Amino acid sequence: MKRPVHALGLACAALTLALALPAAAQGLRLPFAPANARGADTNPRAADHIVAVVNSEPITNNEVRASMIRFEKQLAQQGRPMPAQAEFARQVLERLISEKAQLQLARENGIKVEEGTVDLAEQGVARQNQIDVPELRRRLVADGMSVAQYREELRNQLMLTRLRERELESKVKVTDLEVDQFIREQQGSHDLSALELNLAHILVAVPENANESQVAALRARAQRIQERARAGEDFAKLARESSDAPDAKANGGVVGLRTADRYPPLFVQAVQSLASGGISDLVRSGAGFHVVKVIEKQQAGLPGLHVTQSHVRHILLRPNAQLTESAAIARLADFRKRVAAGQADFAQLAREFSQDSSGPNGGDLGWSSPGLYVPEFEEAMNGLAPGQVSQPVVSRFGIHLIQVLERRQATLSEREQREIARNLLREKKLDESYAEWAQEVRGRAYVEMREPPQ
Repeated sequence: MKRPVHALGLACAALTLALALPAAAQGLRLPFAPANARGADTNPRAADHIVAVVNSEPITNNEVRASMIRFEKQLAQQGRPMPAQAEFARQVLERLISEKAQLQLARENGIKVEEGTVDLAEQGVARQNQIDVPELRRRLVADGMSVAQYREELRNQLMLTRLRERELESKVKVTDLEVDQFIREQQGSHDLSALELNLAHILVAVPENANESQVAALRARAQRIQERARAGEDFAKLARESSDAPDAKANGGVVGLRTADRYPPLFVQAVQSLASGGISDLVRSGAGFHVVKVIEKQQAGLPGLHVTQSHVRHILLRPNAQLTESAAIARLADFRKRVAAGQADFAQLAREFSQDSSGPNGGDLGWSSPGLYVPEFEEAMNGLAPGQVSQPVVSRFGIHLIQVLERRQATLSEREQREIARNLLREKKLDESYAEWAQEVRGRAYVEMREPPQ
């Protein structure tokens, strides 16, 4: 099931349009932030009222306030500046209007997401944060979000992803001439979108109302952490022990590989002259003091000659009128148990049941380089050790059961490098197409503004 990557993953709708927030291309994440982050809603809840109507569906003031609080926490955590409050409220309201218009269009197109698919998405979020589902739910409730509300947001993001794939996937084409031009541009480019960074950070949070002596003490604490990191102590261990960032214990402070324009500018400036392994000077943001480490730095448009390749096989079931998503998930979960118990052979199950063209070959997809599969497939694949079988994985193509057979280090051929460049260009064009499409959907909707958000 080899397909080019595109950027419209599960959570891409969460941070789009006018909001100057990072895209969530790394997958669905927990909406947690430090308890002292600016934006904690300590004021009494205002009486609710309608602030806008989108094709007869209302958006309430409390919906806008709740979204503002979540985005404000993310901005503080990532060291991004806060817009003026009135402008911030306007941006969040516009985002909600656009999303509601898209959800209405999804329902009109008959797009549905079954409970089993939401279950898988919830499990994926927990797995990504290295916790189980009960702990995920406990943290959600502690952070002020009900489990039902979070699952509904997951369902909405899945619906929006499917709608965008249906609307945009077949419309984006990349020619050989465009690949040639893209490679030339990337080779001579200093654009941040052409630079990929994988950074880790440790946050020493500073309360909003901290006095000078408190700030000085926290700065000194951050400097001691920085000195230990520069002395060679394990950064992930330091982050788990010392960072006030909400996900530090789960991921050791690692933010993940993404283009530099999707990192806070403060972070990018701090590591601009650093090589891989380098530790930054202290970075001061609205959330506090950050110590940033460069894990990886590379040109996005110039894939390295040496990569880790995976040899995988899979079983694909495509839901239809006779086979619901939940039934497909249950069937693949049963296959997984049978394989683990030695009661069935993965390749034979693929030959009998897989609805992919690889089925007759036992589901074997051969060797693949990074970026060859769709993000949800590749993320699950990358989390497996050789010999392991995944939980059922939902992608735009259906439900997969994935097994990694082996891995190797390989040198990319010129053709393989061009294919990765083609995928990068396609991803960029899909992002551009999505922005235009979202504006068109928003423009077709009937929107009546009522009272401004408060």
